[in-house]
Amino acid sequence: MFNKQVLEIDLDQELENISTTLRATVSRTMLRRGAVVAISGGIDSSVTAALAVKALGPKKVFGLLLPEHDSSPASTRLGRLLADHLGIEYAVEDIAPTLEAIGCYKRRDEAMQQVFPEYGPGWKSKIVLPSDLLDSDRMNVYRLVVEDPDGNRLEERMPLSAYLKVVAATNFKQRIRKTMEYYHADRLNFAVFGTPNRLEYDQGFFVKNGDGAADIKPIAHLYKTQVYAMAKHLGLPDEICSVIPTTDTYSLEQGQDEFYFVLPYKEMDLLLWAKNHGVNAEEVAPELGLKADQVERVFKDIDRKRATTRPLHLPPQLVGKVPELMSY
Repeated sequence: MFNKQVLEIDLDQELENISTTLRATVSRTMLRRGAVVAISGGIDSSVTAALAVKALGPKKVFGLLLPEHDSSPASTRLGRLLADHLGIEYAVEDIAPTLEAIGCYKRRDEAMQQVFPEYGPGWKSKIVLPSDLLDSDRMNVYRLVVEDPDGNRLEERMPLSAYLKVVAATNFKQRIRKTMEYYHADRLNFAVFGTPNRLEYDQGFFVKNGDGAADIKPIAHLYKTQVYAMAKHLGLPDEICSVIPTTDTYSLEQGQDEFYFVLPYKEMDLLLWAKNHGVNAEEVAPELGLKADQVERVFKDIDRKRATTRPLHLPPQLVGKVPELMSY
């Protein structure tokens, strides 16, 4: 029977299972001494770092704070709070100069000027999905929201070329961060721990060879609701346990549901669980205060994202077999 309790798990047992697996995977599979975790003060990276400490000990976990021009100051503050709480060594690496040098901001702004020619220094922005996706079968066409230096907001539909260029430019952020993570991992002979939860991993909410790259992904099997529960179980600071999920990619504050998911994570987790367990829309809808046709639209969106983001999950494709590697 479907209800809101389907995501409840035995947190003690789950913690033990994760810790045992992480210890074995780091030392025996990856042949490494510890873990590097990029921490942003968000719930996923915080729980990932805490799980690493639980499994390996604080001396074998290294945290990285990786701010840039568009990062919220709260991210660095909460990241420091987490590192101090866990007792781990950490470094703050400002990646803005690298992003400037590679043209991240310039290329992004050029794309936004395709929509708003006046966009420039002092302006802020984000890209969002339409707010009525539950009530229509329209395609997910993104809109650009900008704010001028006087605080006036404008919004327009984005042509595909502008959208693709904005995403391509902002993806530099995730890939430069991952480059820095692997620098420190190589320096310390540590493994890189990734931070996607099940909803993000399943639906392709990550950048390939960016935040999607990692040696180990400790929470990719946990729904975000379960990640929040694990945070409290691990005794993380209340401010972190109650943090609202954001992308922390654009200069205007942006929720994940604005940018990618149709609904906030609590509802999306339950809908993904229902989809995975073959629960029909008529049974799901009353539990979430939705109509059956709205649930069906979310189910279709889940399938669509799985299909379109499948290449993000694929390893490099080989033209011919390399059988020698199969014996290891």
